[in-house]
Amino acid sequence: MSPAALRRPALKVLELVGVLLIASMGVFSLVVLLPGDPAVDILGAGRSPAEYAELRTELGLDQSLVTRYLDWLGGVLTGDFGQSVVPPQSDVTDRVLSALPVSFEIAALGLLIALLIAVPLAMWSAYRENSAADRIIGAGTFGVLSVPSFLAGLLLILLLVNSAGWFPRSEWIRLGDGDLLGNLHHAFLPALTVALAELAMFTRVLRGDLIVTLREDYILAARAKGMNPLRILFTDALRPSSFSLVTLLGLSLGRLIGSTVVVEYLFGLPGMGTLVVNAAGQGDYPMVQGAVLTIAVIYVVINAAIDFSYGYLDPRTRRVHA
Repeated sequence: MSPAALRRPALKVLELVGVLLIASMGVFSLVVLLPGDPAVDILGAGRSPAEYAELRTELGLDQSLVTRYLDWLGGVLTGDFGQSVVPPQSDVTDRVLSALPVSFEIAALGLLIALLIAVPLAMWSAYRENSAADRIIGAGTFGVLSVPSFLAGLLLILLLVNSAGWFPRSEWIRLGDGDLLGNLHHAFLPALTVALAELAMFTRVLRGDLIVTLREDYILAARAKGMNPLRILFTDALRPSSFSLVTLLGLSLGRLIGSTVVVEYLFGLPGMGTLVVNAAGQGDYPMVQGAVLTIAVIYVVINAAIDFSYGYLDPRTRRVHA
């Protein structure tokens, strides 16, 4: 491997470290610089000045911003996000590690459902461009995109929970409990709610890229030779057409882990969205910092992995940087 080929991954890793450092600064600063006094938010109004001063000292609020950031970052690098300051007080890392698998499973399962539906729809729509099927798929995806997640969730609850009784409305069975089928039974409906909007976007994006690819000379030559359409679509057209889809997939996964608050609320899920909203409402600043930083790190790492995957999806990108 040439020195230039080795240098590019090393630079990418350095960029990743720099972005993560900037993300940590942003998370710490945004939470710390919020208006109001954390001591008053935690203890409530009407306490004595000595009690507020004691809590500020306990939280390190009497130190400089740089010192507080370095102390917090040192703990983060060792896996210690600190302690919750709102009763019942608990370890932030434990709470994040408890909530993260719930949100990750819902997001990943929702994206899997979306991909399983969107890829065949997009391929059929692109291969039959301007046909009746293409127009029906296009109208359907626009219709799904126009429905907000909370409304889609409520409709699914009315149809599949209240009327049909096929799925539970709330509760959660963790994968660690050993009941995989029970876990999937509880996770399917929230994941389907997440999947609806995503599959519509995936279908539209992949269809547009496939249409461009299917007009390439090598695809036209393959069609002229009478090659099987499925082989053309899956072998020759799908990989080079999946750049935008893969990018959107990574962005969606990172976004959904922390933004499924409405879905988690509708189905009573103890995920990251619920954790952040509850902590912010209670003034639990260490919890907000730990949870938001975790989401930011996941988002950055996923997109870095997607950047590295482009070389596999299309070897031409490797030759460009060789």
